[in-house]
Amino acid sequence: MTEIVIWLIAFALILFFSIKQWDDSVSAGLNKVLPRIIKSGDENRWIWSVALAILGATTLVRPVDMLLTVIVIAILALIAKKVVCWAMGRANFH
Repeated sequence: MTEIVIWLIAFALILFFSIKQWDDSVSAGLNKVLPRIIKSGDENRWIWSVALAILGATTLVRPVDMLLTVIVIAILALIAKKVVCWAMGRANFH
């Protein structure tokens, strides 16, 4: 029960501050990281703020789970990259 309360408090605070500071820092930070096709605009303010709040609250409550998830995703991405490079090398383009 305590974990849920901490998560909800962290979620609410992160959501509040990301909405409040959207024009000053959050939007600019996201625009530096994201590709142009999914840049953050005012119409995406709520979507990105909720996503950041969920990730932030989960990272605060369960940091080891988030770290292991990132490691697994990175390993899968590396394997996929190696398989694609191998397949492109084996492909016979005329």
